[in-house]
Amino acid sequence: MNKNVTLALIVLIMTSCSSVMLTGRKQLNLVSDAQVLAISDSAYNSFMSASVISGKTIDNARVLRVGTKIKTAVEAYMAQNGLSDQLKGYSWEFKLVKDTSINAFCMPGGKVVVFEGILPVTQTDAGLAVVLGHEIAHAIAKHSNERMSQQMATSSVGTIVASIFQKKSAITQTVANTGFALLTEYGFTLPYSRKQEYEADRLGLIFMAMAGYDPQESINFWNRMAASGSGSVPELMSTHPSNANRIANLKNLIPEALTFYKK
Repeated sequence: MNKNVTLALIVLIMTSCSSVMLTGRKQLNLVSDAQVLAISDSAYNSFMSASVISGKTIDNARVLRVGTKIKTAVEAYMAQNGLSDQLKGYSWEFKLVKDTSINAFCMPGGKVVVFEGILPVTQTDAGLAVVLGHEIAHAIAKHSNERMSQQMATSSVGTIVASIFQKKSAITQTVANTGFALLTEYGFTLPYSRKQEYEADRLGLIFMAMAGYDPQESINFWNRMAASGSGSVPELMSTHPSNANRIANLKNLIPEALTFYKK
């Protein structure tokens, strides 16, 4: 690879950073909000076209009710911090789909999907608020932008590594590429994903508290998640913190969230 191109890639990666609100953590940002929103809308439409909307009237109403309160809290939080422009292009939706998976997600742009399978774990409006606050926080903190940027950066650096060893033996190239892949996965991608999870927990607690839900309910929810067997993969090999570490971290975050709590 041309040395000037390599240098340009390194400079681009080093200078394309923004900060996560509240935590101040620097995050790599190589893609625009408009690009991410376009990709997200397409992915959401594809997912919904292949999914079945839940026919459970009461549960649908709960998802819409809790989701709307969290949305209002997010908009208030962003306005109070002079960040309302960050919600440009958002078009909120809250859908409950017929699926037994213990899961939920929020696409950049405010498209929120809850799977029926998580409702026995959330149990209450407050339990659902824990989930929705967390998932929406991922979108607000632009974690999707960051992950896409990390993949782009990793691909570019991988190309550089390959060019360095291109004249070496096939075995040496294989060892180098495998070592780079492992280093990237366990030294960069997974730890940063866990940082994103902790950030989403922190912001999510604030959002649910502002929406009128007691953030202390997050401990009850995650205890139920642990009892369900979710999150049993060793933390080192997971994008998510272990349930025990998450609960311990939440206990440290709750005092801050309670300052935003409005019954």
